[in-house]
Amino acid sequence: MRFMRFEQHDRVGLAVDAGDGWRGRFIDEDGIPADVSAIAASEERARLALVERLREGFAVDTNQVRYLPPSANPGKIICLGLNYRDHAREFDSPPPAYPTLFARFVSSLIGHGQPLVRPRVSDKFDYEGELVLILGRGGKHIAQEDALDHVFGYSVFNDGSIRDYQLRTSQWTVGKNFDGTGAFGPWVVTADELPPGATGLTLETRLNGEVMQHASTSDMIFGVAQTIAIISEGMTLDAGDVIVMGTPSGVGYGRKPPVYMKPGDVCEVSIERIATLRNAVVQEA
Repeated sequence: MRFMRFEQHDRVGLAVDAGDGWRGRFIDEDGIPADVSAIAASEERARLALVERLREGFAVDTNQVRYLPPSANPGKIICLGLNYRDHAREFDSPPPAYPTLFARFVSSLIGHGQPLVRPRVSDKFDYEGELVLILGRGGKHIAQEDALDHVFGYSVFNDGSIRDYQLRTSQWTVGKNFDGTGAFGPWVVTADELPPGATGLTLETRLNGEVMQHASTSDMIFGVAQTIAIISEGMTLDAGDVIVMGTPSGVGYGRKPPVYMKPGDVCEVSIERIATLRNAVVQEA
């Protein structure tokens, strides 16, 4: 099953892939939640009832809507760095023995088809194609063998990074949170549609049609289940939280000479059986 969040005629809506096209309703209708994270957090009976309401809604022409990030305001957006061995080598770092974790904030997010914004203060705007998950159940001290039961679904993320700001200190937060740099979408595919832990899926990033990253999600150092278990050792995870699973090798920073995104470029991130996330690059006004 696939869910998307969109804007049309200045109203925000949710839609479900009904098999013969997308159908949806606006969130200002009674009983329609604000975003996909809220769907993920709902109990199964309520979720099934919502799916039926969406299927009975209006036809959504994806060529006539503005895609929004699937999650409007998740409680947490937790990201992994250096989670592929080849990518760690690009940064002259040994493979981590413990996940390199950092946070993203909602203000940095954009949806599919919306512009990635290169900031005024830097021209070192790098791409990072990544798998992202939304939790359907929370918890603390979640056992690794139970962790996949907590996943609602998966989507695609471009963790756009301002490298010079990211690497000014050992703390990456600023360089990972410039406005309009984190693309998320276009929709969420429920976990039951994919292999356990979304393993074995091809991930590819293209810049102006040229393949820059090509890897399998099986190449991650810390898989989905292990990541959830480790994070929940220290913090309570909540339904609707978002975890971004890290990028493979091939980023612009690691190339000689480096290749960064510039205004007019188009960056696409594709993950097999999920979606292609496509965004053009613009200069900050």
